[in-house]
Amino acid sequence: MEKMTITKLREMKEKGKKIVMLTCYDYPTALIMNEVGIDILLVGDSLGMVVLGYEDTLPVTMEDMIRYTQAVARGNKNPLLVADMPFLSYEVSKNEAIKNAGRLIKEAGVQAVKTEGGKEMAEIIKAIVDVKIPVMGHIGLTPQSVHKLGGFKVQGKTAPQVKKLIEDAQALEEAGVFSIVLECVPAEVARMITERVKVPTIGIGAGPYCDGQVLVTHDLLGLFDRFVPKFVKQYADLRKILREAFTKFKEEVERGEFPSREHSFKIKEEELAKVKDEKR
Repeated sequence: MEKMTITKLREMKEKGKKIVMLTCYDYPTALIMNEVGIDILLVGDSLGMVVLGYEDTLPVTMEDMIRYTQAVARGNKNPLLVADMPFLSYEVSKNEAIKNAGRLIKEAGVQAVKTEGGKEMAEIIKAIVDVKIPVMGHIGLTPQSVHKLGGFKVQGKTAPQVKKLIEDAQALEEAGVFSIVLECVPAEVARMITERVKVPTIGIGAGPYCDGQVLVTHDLLGLFDRFVPKFVKQYADLRKILREAFTKFKEEVERGEFPSREHSFKIKEEELAKVKDEKR
């Protein structure tokens, strides 16, 4: 697999080839995702919920994002590496946005950053793009706006909401984003947006008509059980496998079965005898 670039992503849309993106938060997972040829690795601020145990993504800091992204970058070679800009790292001012986006490029090793919001964020996004930092947009259900939206709810269910989503997508494209994540919007709405913008759309809970798809890896693997969104397909139940492994380890330690001789290091008898003789 060759190194993925934003130019190749645009070509994939033009050719009708689906884009595959997954969230990633650590080095070993990045290695595996490279092996199977995932197109984009997203170090999402979802790590706040699935890794750090917060109720939502809002407490995640720039330092959190940099530390976890650095780990992923060490295991990444070919996929495009993108990191979320956490809450209040870009909304306050253009200068602050540029500074923090630059930190993710220089310190964390990403090739692009992701921001949430539509028309209201267009000027800030353009400012980031103007300093040659690629930006992935994100509209629909934007987790950093969870309180404003009144919870994790589907967006674009009324005609005015659909019109706004289309306008948001077009504003992001005009601002210079290289792709747009569409989260929790009706499939037909996502289809309309995908047909009206030239940049690739990547859906999460947005139906089959987007140019690509993304899932939170912990949801895909069945590792996050606080809630399972309707749009998630669990491809494995690693939580069950981990429970069984941890339980078996506990039982074998308690019974004195682990570690056995095959899991223990040995010393030559003559060396051990010398120590025994000294004790006498």
